[in-house]
Amino acid sequence: MLTLRRSEDRGLADHGWLLSRHSFSFAGYHDPAHMGWGNLLVINEDRIAPGSGFGTHGHRDMEIISYVLSGALAHKDSMGNGTAILPGEVQRMSAGTGVRHSEFNHAADATTHFLQIWIEPRQVGLAPGYEQKSFPVAEKRGRLRRVAAPDGADGAVTLHADATLYAGLFDGDESAHLALDPARKAYVYLVRGALTVNGQPLQAGDALLLANEPVLSLAGGHDAEVLVFDLAP
Repeated sequence: MLTLRRSEDRGLADHGWLLSRHSFSFAGYHDPAHMGWGNLLVINEDRIAPGSGFGTHGHRDMEIISYVLSGALAHKDSMGNGTAILPGEVQRMSAGTGVRHSEFNHAADATTHFLQIWIEPRQVGLAPGYEQKSFPVAEKRGRLRRVAAPDGADGAVTLHADATLYAGLFDGDESAHLALDPARKAYVYLVRGALTVNGQPLQAGDALLLANEPVLSLAGGHDAEVLVFDLAP
């Protein structure tokens, strides 16, 4: 089963300093038909204006991934981490029993464009944790590179959740296939460009929800960057 979710059908929140598109119900956007997919609960595509950001706030019992598309995202948290997340890097923060953090765009003349992703953890009450890694373009070119996984396989950041995240770059004749367990769910989010997924053409911001599918096929890319989630049912 394939379900297409077009970019323009997502929720929209415009706070002036922040422009956010919500793939699933979040904050003031509520759609009973889009409450998550498997254990994937949030994908927010955020654009933070120069000199702005999220003040210190708290999270609990959630695996939170930040994936920066352009600009830089300054991160500071109650675990003592203070860093900048750049394009090509993946940050995983396990909120666990509770963590407070802030996210900011310190640039004077550039917007920070990033994805905020929430995945339900395998269990509650974990110790808070943090991890950040860079994945070179060459490792994602024409293939799906595992960037987050339960066991940290292939140098991915470690997720405390029954989910695996892949990232890939596709253009021209480049293609890839990923075997899926039909008993699980998968979610494809096109970050930029154009790409055909299981015969379905996607444009930037589009998503494809998969259930009872044995394989994922990616082809026909045009400057495409894609995220693929293998998820619990």
